[in-house]
Amino acid sequence: MMIKINISSNVIGEPILAESMIKTRTALNISQAHFDSTYGEIIAEVETDDFKAIRKALESKGAKVTVLDYPIVRDEEECVECGACISVCPAHVFSFDDDWGIAQNTEKCIQCGTCIKMCPHRALSLEK
Repeated sequence: MMIKINISSNVIGEPILAESMIKTRTALNISQAHFDSTYGEIIAEVETDDFKAIRKALESKGAKVTVLDYPIVRDEEECVECGACISVCPAHVFSFDDDWGIAQNTEKCIQCGTCIKMCPHRALSLEK
């Protein structure tokens, strides 16, 4: 299962991720991490059986944990097939097809939202 972990400024610099993983003996497969002095966001995969324990441990230290269980959705009418999503997607969800249209493999999507932020026509969203 894919999860997003948000860490606020009051705990940036603290080893809350490492401490939570050690405490719960839970492995996280981190696909993305973004930090600055005020905020942190991690996209990771965790075994379903381990989710409740790691979420409880992280939230007890001030983090917010969200399950990412919806793939990215492309609005065909709004998309101009510029390729911005192709260049930024860390999971290679998007590609050009033989006719230079945008092809999409949602099974690869890690719901990080990078493509949503980069789409100049706001043609991408997370399905709700």
